[in-house]
Amino acid sequence: MKSTKYFLSVFILSALFILAGCGDDDAPEAENEEEVINEVSLVFTPVDGGTTLTFNYVDPDGEGTAAPTQDKITLAANTEYTLNVFLKNTVGDADEDITEEVSEEGEEHMLFYGWTEGLFATPAGNGNIDNRSDNVAYVDFDVNGLPVGLETKWKTGDAATGSFRLVLKHQPDVKSATSTVSDGESDIDLDWEIEIQ
Repeated sequence: MKSTKYFLSVFILSALFILAGCGDDDAPEAENEEEVINEVSLVFTPVDGGTTLTFNYVDPDGEGTAAPTQDKITLAANTEYTLNVFLKNTVGDADEDITEEVSEEGEEHMLFYGWTEGLFATPAGNGNIDNRSDNVAYVDFDVNGLPVGLETKWKTGDAATGSFRLVLKHQPDVKSATSTVSDGESDIDLDWEIEIQ
């Protein structure tokens, strides 16, 4: 009888140790998904005063079949602007301000800009999509001092037409002083028609 109780006790204790070891005590890692963005607003505010200009991109159903609409950007020649980019997800019943999320997670996001050379007096060139070290006048920075790009400064040149592109990259654990538009995933990649007049 003693041996039966002994073996039963050993069996129960062994079963408890095995079952206790099978539990998943690790908290699941937070998913770091790309943002769903179906509305983008470019808000150009003249530095010396004047009318604020807003240009929108709207894709009513995200990656669905409905065609997006996009405004043409029209800016005054030889004028300084502050550009603020606003991002939203309004697909289905959603009404999310993605701008705030990108700002709060600035160390994981960066907006890259590209444009037809000659459209802007400053920054000169054609943007940093093709070469990260090219100039863009970023105003907002993440906790590591790296640019985010939700706010930038621009000075238009003389009358001209061309294209204006922006790419929002999601770069968790990748963003650095040398990360490029090729690193990470693209949350948005949009090309606007632009006229300086």
